[in-house]
Amino acid sequence: MSVRQSIQDVTFRIAARSALARRDYLDRIAAARERGVHRSTLSCGNLAHGFAACGPSDKARLAGTRTLNLGIVTSYNDMLSAHQPYGTYPDLIKTAARAIGATAQVAGGVPAMCDGVTQGQPGMDLSLFSRDVIAMATAIALSHNMFDAAVYLGICDKIVPGLLIGALAFGHLPGVFVPAGPMPSGLPNDEKSRVRQLYMEGKVGRAELLEAEAKSYHSPGTCTFYGTANSNQMLMEIMGLHLPGASFVNPGTPLREALTREATRRALSLTAQSNDYTPIGHIIDEKAIVNGLVGLHATGGSTNHTLHLIAIAAAAGLHVTWQDMSDLSDAVPLLARVYPNGVADVNHFHAAGGMGFLIRELLESGHLHEDVKTVWGAGLSNYTVEAKLLDDKLTFGPAPARSGDPRVLAPVSAPFSRTGGLKLLSGNLGTSVIKVSAVKPEHRVIEAPARVFHSQQGLQDAFKAGELNGDVIAVVRFQGPKSVGMPELHKLTPALGVLQDRGHQVALLTDGRMSGASGKVPAAIHMTPEASDGGAISKIRDGDLIRLDAEAGTLTFLGDEREFLSRTPATEDQRKEHHGMGRELFAGFRALVGAADRGASVFG
Repeated sequence: MSVRQSIQDVTFRIAARSALARRDYLDRIAAARERGVHRSTLSCGNLAHGFAACGPSDKARLAGTRTLNLGIVTSYNDMLSAHQPYGTYPDLIKTAARAIGATAQVAGGVPAMCDGVTQGQPGMDLSLFSRDVIAMATAIALSHNMFDAAVYLGICDKIVPGLLIGALAFGHLPGVFVPAGPMPSGLPNDEKSRVRQLYMEGKVGRAELLEAEAKSYHSPGTCTFYGTANSNQMLMEIMGLHLPGASFVNPGTPLREALTREATRRALSLTAQSNDYTPIGHIIDEKAIVNGLVGLHATGGSTNHTLHLIAIAAAAGLHVTWQDMSDLSDAVPLLARVYPNGVADVNHFHAAGGMGFLIRELLESGHLHEDVKTVWGAGLSNYTVEAKLLDDKLTFGPAPARSGDPRVLAPVSAPFSRTGGLKLLSGNLGTSVIKVSAVKPEHRVIEAPARVFHSQQGLQDAFKAGELNGDVIAVVRFQGPKSVGMPELHKLTPALGVLQDRGHQVALLTDGRMSGASGKVPAAIHMTPEASDGGAISKIRDGDLIRLDAEAGTLTFLGDEREFLSRTPATEDQRKEHHGMGRELFAGFRALVGAADRGASVFG
């Protein structure tokens, strides 16, 4: 399977610019392996502390030096539907480990917050920061040097990227990511969106809105729309860190449990004591990162990964840019239509052929690198399968030859679009990204006057007051990583969607985020330089004419450019709401955080 030249070019470019940093990273994890990846390097006092709470049989095994010990890093809590299923996983994993003569311990827990709960609330200021907290918590969990390998239990927005960044700090250890799966389908996502818009217009009340939301988010498991959580699962599989076919199997099913047991066995088969040593730092290389980006574009995945994949790559000594992402988007066809890019949900995507079908299509068309390492062995073709239970035994068979629903999952020969779901926008206002896969072609070029806001609430208040009744590019600034932590602004979607439905030209421009749930309204997000750094977004005034052209990839102030550049930037002192939780807790961190195009991270 030869890889297309356009894909190769980006891969070579990443490898070349990353050569020194990648070599340094590989040297560091090689040295860590030499120092010892098991308990024989610990003193007796260290080791006794490490197994003091274990039962007699596990304690006896851990007192020796030959038994393999698996670390479990978990994001379990029982408030969030996606992470609630993980409550039973440690016992299941420990039992599976003991069955092959090994042991397993919960190495540590990491925080898991839900952007769906904190939308529009003060807690949203902590969302992006939580990724780096999770990375540090993961590294702390692994720091005891008690483990020969690890499994990582995480699903949602910042949790999986944080777990992976932390895991790469201990890149000499093998690791397998273990999903919990999406909840069964509930109220269709487009109907939920319709009710939200009716609520914004005052046509239904809170009771009707809550009923619709509760029917959408109704049971344990990940939300079923294709936001960041499910984009995470796609990435872990296409980058070779899941078992094949594991991403979208529902929680609490026999197949889900079988996959978790097999993930345990597989992690323990990859250790330095085996003949198949496969550390996670060797799996995540430039080819794996490019494969992840190709999958993101082919499925119309979350815009949050324009931040996360840069930070993940940096943790492995790789330098990835937005230009790399944009060039790949131009070369990759869109093969999936899952809400908000369509009406289907991830359960429909999985039933239509899922990841096995998608990966095979992209491999056979030369859009993916086959010659990669994975937790399932050498070669990504191992992932062109689907997982099944036959006579209670886990098996892997070829993915369907044809899509079960071409309206949801298309072949490369008949894509939904010749190009991917993300686009880089640049011009005299700076650089940003836009998710075009959910935006109809007639809404991809917007020329309208600006209306400037300093908060999400400010725009909502203006909408409710009837002040937004024409063409508008809403500018919501001072939302970047250095300002308040780059909160997600998804609550803007219903109001802007109403304006669009009324026939107005509408777009959003912000240095904040819109998430993987970015919908039908064109949104230029992650604007850099951000307002707090004096970026051009801080100079925009009400009435300025702005042109957003998602087809050409441009974002332009259309007035007197010399006069525009001479303007004094707005400052944070001019904001009314500026004492957010993220500002208070992460004051020092905010001073260090990188720009959006560097992954908004202290790791990149």
